[in-house]
Amino acid sequence: MYFVFGNGIKEMFVFLPLVILCVIPSVCEGLHESAFSVVPKDQYIEVGSDTEILCQTSYVHGKVFWTLNNRLIDDSLSYAINSSHTVLSLRNFTHHSATIQCHSADTHQVIGGTIIRTYSKPRKISCILYYINQDERGLPHRFTCSWEHQIHPLLEINYTVLCGSYPQQSEICNSRITTCTTNYEDLPKDKINIIKNSTVVVRAKTAAWEAYSAPYEFDPHHILKIIRPVLNLTAFSDHRLVQWTRSPTSRKCHCQVKYSKAVNDRTLEWVLNKTLNPHEQGNVTIEKVESCSNYRFAVRCALDKAPWSDWSLEKTVLTRLNKSDVQLRLWRTVSELEKNGVRRVRVMWTELHSTCPDTLTYVIKQAPYKEDMTGVDYTDTRCGHSTCDVDVNQDAHVINLRVFNNEALFAEDSVYVPAIGESLPQVTGIQASTREGVILVSWKAPVEPVSGYMVDCTHNGNQYYWKESKYTNITLFDLLDKRPYNITVTPLFDDKTGHGAQALHICSRVGDPGNVSISIQAYDKSALVSLSVSQEACSGAVVNYTIFYSTQRGPQLNVTVDSTTRDSYLTDLKPDTEYSIYVKATALTGTTKSSERHFKTKIFDPRLITALSVCGSILVVLVLSLGLCCAVKWKKFKDMPFPNPGHSSVALWASAGPQQGMSPFQPFSYPSESQCDRVYTEEAQRTSTSPLPTDCTAGNPASDQMEEYTDPGSVPAPAQAECPAERVETQNLCSPGESTALLPADNNMLSPYRSQNSVEAPALRITKQFKHDPVKQQEKAAPVTVYVTLDMFEQHQGR
Repeated sequence: MYFVFGNGIKEMFVFLPLVILCVIPSVCEGLHESAFSVVPKDQYIEVGSDTEILCQTSYVHGKVFWTLNNRLIDDSLSYAINSSHTVLSLRNFTHHSATIQCHSADTHQVIGGTIIRTYSKPRKISCILYYINQDERGLPHRFTCSWEHQIHPLLEINYTVLCGSYPQQSEICNSRITTCTTNYEDLPKDKINIIKNSTVVVRAKTAAWEAYSAPYEFDPHHILKIIRPVLNLTAFSDHRLVQWTRSPTSRKCHCQVKYSKAVNDRTLEWVLNKTLNPHEQGNVTIEKVESCSNYRFAVRCALDKAPWSDWSLEKTVLTRLNKSDVQLRLWRTVSELEKNGVRRVRVMWTELHSTCPDTLTYVIKQAPYKEDMTGVDYTDTRCGHSTCDVDVNQDAHVINLRVFNNEALFAEDSVYVPAIGESLPQVTGIQASTREGVILVSWKAPVEPVSGYMVDCTHNGNQYYWKESKYTNITLFDLLDKRPYNITVTPLFDDKTGHGAQALHICSRVGDPGNVSISIQAYDKSALVSLSVSQEACSGAVVNYTIFYSTQRGPQLNVTVDSTTRDSYLTDLKPDTEYSIYVKATALTGTTKSSERHFKTKIFDPRLITALSVCGSILVVLVLSLGLCCAVKWKKFKDMPFPNPGHSSVALWASAGPQQGMSPFQPFSYPSESQCDRVYTEEAQRTSTSPLPTDCTAGNPASDQMEEYTDPGSVPAPAQAECPAERVETQNLCSPGESTALLPADNNMLSPYRSQNSVEAPALRITKQFKHDPVKQQEKAAPVTVYVTLDMFEQHQGR
């Protein structure tokens, strides 16, 4: 091996130091273990026991010290046998696991160490004999023992239940948990006899240790769990009888009767104890239970010093009505006197357990307070369970209520109804306030002494709540939330009741404002928000409204207005943008929030389009109206006739004076011609004193003369012909055929034109009455300008 050439020699010299380094520590470790040691190693001891540990230091001389879990141990617990051996003595060791080390006092080096673990014995053993089937009798079915033991998680423990006196112990059962069960009836007869008078020991065994429990001695009757009792219930009107049957035995027995009742989502429970003598069956009478309520009953029993049996099958019973529980609390409300002289009285009383199995009948009878009153038929009235309406007259009455249970009188009470105008005391100064859902009522007592006060309240006139008080104040609970109540306080006397005083519309609680609804009218840069709040009873009065609005990305803005505002404008909005909005109504009692709404602003202001539409419509109407007026004027102008000279004739008439005869030019005469249609001179119109023919005024010198008008463009002249005696403001028709004298002109020339008449109908003329003094006609006829009438303008008339 040492003669290797080449590369092999190099490898040998490299590997040789490694071999030396590995061999030398192994040799030193063996020498160290033999020279330094702590014994015994990794031992298990029973918790609370004593132990000793030896520290050996063959090559190290001097003192040593000990540590337990790195904590110094008192030197008094150790002693040195010689210079190389030191003993540590531990008393009543209770640590579950501890590391013990021995150290050199000079160098403080660890000489050696060990780990001590403790174990415990099984303890608190209890055994029981019991039945699996609760309906079978005979020998018990099972035998079970249980105990307590501190189990080490790293060790597997096997338990064995040993029965009998040591050393003649027999194994009953085995288990790896702290409970062990065996079938009692499957045990051999010799083991059954052992159990009858026996001692039980539990053995715990592992690979490292073995422990036995302390002996557990028992009497089989003390561990026997008997069969559960059989329960029977009987309900009477004033008590409940509970009976049960237990297992037959010649030993004393203890029993418990449990009964319970569910009240407002919780269960009230009571337990009664009863001890039975040998062969005695159980029964208990229970009196203190509420009427017409469901109770659950159960019973369990146990032999003396034995465990309790299972509870019997639970039974539920509805208790019957107990007469001692009946409190009618009768009261009434009286309406105003009606026109027929009748008052409606509502009689009310506390409902007597509607769930009762008993048959209850309520009968009302009203009787006059004074025996000599007559005029009303007082018959019995059968009523419902809690209210009844009866009619009484204006006199005082006594209302009597009788309750019958299965046709037997069960309870009775009466109440007084005062007469109309009866002088009775009445409370004053009634006041009511609301606080946290209750109503506080106070009043001033009358001068007369009273026995109490009856306070009744209602929120709808049908359902009443009434309560009696001995003081001048009362607190009303259990009221409906946010309801207005009418409260009446009536003083009570020994056999009468006074008149009631009322406090109206007292809210049980003033809540938040009513529901808020909004409507939005959107424009381009603004929006009109209309607010409305539903009016609800007992809602808080709104102090202000806050409008919250925002875009999807923008910050939330708000506007606050007072409670009187119903319309509010949101300004500085972005056109063609969607907004979300809601309104919060604030009152002193809270706030109410409306549902969130969304709206989108317009691109243009719709009000501008509306204004332009209205203005355009007005302009179109004006243009159409102007065009229509122009068309009408044009039609009138186009249809306006012009004088046609072809329809007139020329003639000269001599002026007729008082001394002259007729003019050589006689006027043309037509049968239909009227003297009023003749032509008058312009000068006669201008001169107010122009002479008139004498024959027109001969019949009535004082009669009025008529001034005649034709077309607005011409000025009429008075006619010089004889006119009718009566002149009225109408169309003037003169006698045809009469001649008319021509009026003189400035050049004393006669007019060559004569008057023309229309063939169809004479034109209408407007006449006006006026008076003239009689004058003489001028002797000389002067030439005058002659006008023609509109009768000449007829296009179809020819001469």
